Amino acid sequence: MPVYTPHTMKAFDDELDRLNQTLGRMGGLAETQLGTAVQAMLTRDEALAAHVISGDDQVDGAEDHINEQVVRLLALRQPVADDLRLVMSALRVASALERIADHATSTAHRVAVLNQAPMVPAVKSVARLGWLVRDLLKEALDAFMSRDADRALKVWERDEEVDDLYSSLFRELLTYMMEDPRHIAPCTHLQFIAKNLERVGDHATNLAEATWFVVHGTPLSANRPKKDMSSYTMAEPRHLSPQDQSPE
Repeated sequence: MPVYTPHTMKAFDDELDRLNQTLGRMGGLAETQLGTAVQAMLTRDEALAAHVISGDDQVDGAEDHINEQVVRLLALRQPVADDLRLVMSALRVASALERIADHATSTAHRVAVLNQAPMVPAVKSVARLGWLVRDLLKEALDAFMSRDADRALKVWERDEEVDDLYSSLFRELLTYMMEDPRHIAPCTHLQFIAKNLERVGDHATNLAEATWFVVHGTPLSANRPKKDMSSYTMAEPRHLSPQDQSPE
């Protein structure tokens, strides 16, 4: 184990604090990107969507900075115990935030396409999913920054809410497409956006898991609740073999 003098300990603490601050800034950027993208979709604001797209590089730059800070800390400070858990979890958190920003950018890219068709009422349901995952992301970030494992656990448990809303939205979009063929194109794009938002919810629970690990040093023992059944809805019916078929 490395031996630290008071001087090096102070420098080490300062570097950990800077890493934490960078993570906080990146989290704020990702949260803003997500909320702005949902607002651009809801209001059909292409200028707002363009702002989200142009801001993606800033999030990528923050991730690069965090990676550099982690490498420096590992190479020069050789952290142990809870410090090591924090440093290693920073990589996971930064990766999740970068993916969240990517999902926000993908949503923003679809705004111009959606504006070429009449507004489908289901866009409000997609926005409701967006606000839900944004709130979960904020809670997950606040839990991580304050090292509040109990708060993180509540976020982790609420992933089921995201899945329930996403599954309901999936059925709503299918209904609109079946009622009017003109809704097929915009509803398809809304379905892609909804899937992006559902993935943001997954990343928020990943942040909650990282918080739990930093605080307790062990992973969450239970399996994360998942209730998204849309992939089964989309699956083609399986052709039964003679052995699988029930006798008449």
